[in-house]
Order: sequence, then C-alpha cells, then structure tokens
Amino acid sequence: MIKVVEVSSDSNIGGAGKCILTFLKNFDREKFEVCVVLPRGSLLKPEVENCKVKVFELDNLAEKSLDFKAVSELRRLFKRLKPDVVHTHASMSARLAAKQCKIKTVYTRHSVFPPPASISKGIGKMINGFVNNHTADRIIAVAEAAKDNLTATGVCADKIDVILNGVDALKPYDAQHLAETRKKYAAADEKIAVMAARLNVVKGHRYFIEAAKLLRDRGHKFKFLIAGTGDTEAELKSRIAAEGLEEYVAMLGFVEDVEPLMNIMDVQVNCSFGTEATSLALLEGMSLGKPAVVTDFGGNPGVISDGENGFLIPTHDAEGLADRLELLFGDETLYNEMSEKCKKIYNERFTSEVNTRAIEKVYAELAGDKTGRND
Repeated sequence: MIKVVEVSSDSNIGGAGKCILTFLKNFDREKFEVCVVLPRGSLLKPEVENCKVKVFELDNLAEKSLDFKAVSELRRLFKRLKPDVVHTHASMSARLAAKQCKIKTVYTRHSVFPPPASISKGIGKMINGFVNNHTADRIIAVAEAAKDNLTATGVCADKIDVILNGVDALKPYDAQHLAETRKKYAAADEKIAVMAARLNVVKGHRYFIEAAKLLRDRGHKFKFLIAGTGDTEAELKSRIAAEGLEEYVAMLGFVEDVEPLMNIMDVQVNCSFGTEATSLALLEGMSLGKPAVVTDFGGNPGVISDGENGFLIPTHDAEGLADRLELLFGDETLYNEMSEKCKKIYNERFTSEVNTRAIEKVYAELAGDKTGRND
C-alpha cells in the first residue's frame, strides 16, 4: 500500500480543488491510501469527506504558498503519518516540510500565464530553478503550456510530467429536460453559446460581447450566456447595456451546477489571453459532444484541435469568434461531425480515469511501487 498525502492551501473550491476531488473519486483504494491536508474551514473539506477520505486541518495554511508556522505544523504531521509521497497544490510550505522529512514530493502546476522577467531571466531564473528543482522530485504540468512556463523559469524538463486534466462525463438530458431548461434561460429555439469563467479581464469576456454585437448586426438569432463572478462584472453589464444587447446576452452570476448549461448550449467559448491551463469546462462540454471556439492561448490548443472538435482563434479577435460561431450555428453537417469528434477525443484523452491512472503512475514510481503490482 502506497501512502499519499495531498496538500492544498485553497480555502475555496477552484480548479485545483476540482482536480483533487476527481482523483479522490477514482483512485485505486487497493493500491493507495490517501489523506488530504487543508486550511481550517476550507470549503473543500466536506467534499473530500464525501469521497470517504480523511482530512487534516491546519491553521496557517490558507491562501499562502509559504508560511514557516505551516512548515512546522506540516513537518510534525508528516512525521506522524509517514507517507511515501506528498503531493502539493500551491503549497511551498508542504514541499519544504516533506523534504525536511525526506519524503518524496510532487507538485502540480495548475495554471498557465506568461512568466515575469523577475523569474525567467538572469539570477531570478537561476534562483527559481534551484528552489523548484530541489523541493520537488517530480512536477505535474496540466498542459504543455504549463510545462513551457516551468522550463522558462529554470525548472528541469526531465522532472516534469504533462498530465492533462480529466473530468467525469456529464449526463445528457432528454428532449423534455432540454426544453424545460431552455425555457428557464429564455432560449426557445435560439442557438446558444456559453462562456463559463471567472469575470476577470484576462478571460476576455469583452470579446464575447463584441462578437454578440457582430452576430446581431448580421441578423442572427442567438443567446449568449455568461456564467461566473468577478471584478469585471459591473463593467461587462454596462457594456451589454450600452450596446443594447440585453436580449442577446445574459449574465448568470455564480452557477454551482453547470450541467444544465452544458446540455443546452450549442457551442462553448473560451476567450482567455492571460491565464488558461486545461479548462475543465471545455472537457465537460466535450463529454456531451459540444464543440468549442477558443483562443490559441495556454492549454486551449491541447484540448481543441482546429477544425476537428472546434476552432482556434487568435486572442483579442471578436470578429474571428463571430465568424466561427456563425459557421457552427449555420452548418449542421459540420456541427455534427465536430460533435462526434468531441466525444471521441474526450473518451480517449480526458476522462477522469485516464487522468487518475496517470497520476497514480507518478506516485508508484516515486514510491518504488511498494505493492509489486504491474497493472
């Protein structure tokens, strides 16, 4: 039995937390014994416990990569638990504590963003590379772009495993359920595009709204739905009103369960230009056969192959987005071909099982596969 401790500094449930939960729902309990360390009061705790996994709460862990009080607490906990592997998610404290206890350590890079010059050039790159190379035995990057970010800041490429995110397939709705859900969102027979992302400048919602204006001016009937909250909410609402797009674009706020949106949408949109790894929302949409139009930024090209299961467009390109949506909305044969390709690619590369087995392989290699099993 290989003992693994997962450590997260997140108090809320973000992308990293969802990835942890996916693993916890699918790991091999005959081969691995897993527990999770979280900040006290984290919203992840009840979700982890629902997976029948033990949780340890610490006081100095919340939203901080490095806290020396947390290092001390974690060191004491690791000495008591004696894990074979510590897997950290945004916690340098856990990496330091694990190394002090001589425990094999892996951490996951969940994000993709252009690295600043302070850690990608000169002495800063040397220091960053030294710290990361010496506090992790292995590193998981959730996209090729995340690996590129790491190597650009001095991390050794041979330490990095690219393991793309995986998700459980969403349940497809029957015709009656679809009709009821469409009615809820005031979309009877319109084509629907959905953008599910936090409301932040780098997510590119303004280009989604600009594309809506272009499609309206071309005489199309459609509905754009925006799910999420964030610091650009007021600005986006003002932009929608100023362009007279209230009939075409709806801001939904925080949506706890995206399954209804994923079912009724025709196309998913991702306009990111500042940070994007392997989008869980894109994978969930693909599981239902929903093509996407996305920017060629970050991890998006690792999910969407241009002309196969959707389209890639340059960043900041509202007209390109409108053109591709117009094509998908109007060409039923093309749409159906891409829909089938979405399901095929999802089943081959992005299921929760594929993701979990790949992570388990890293754990087993670090621990020397104590079970002796070869499956």
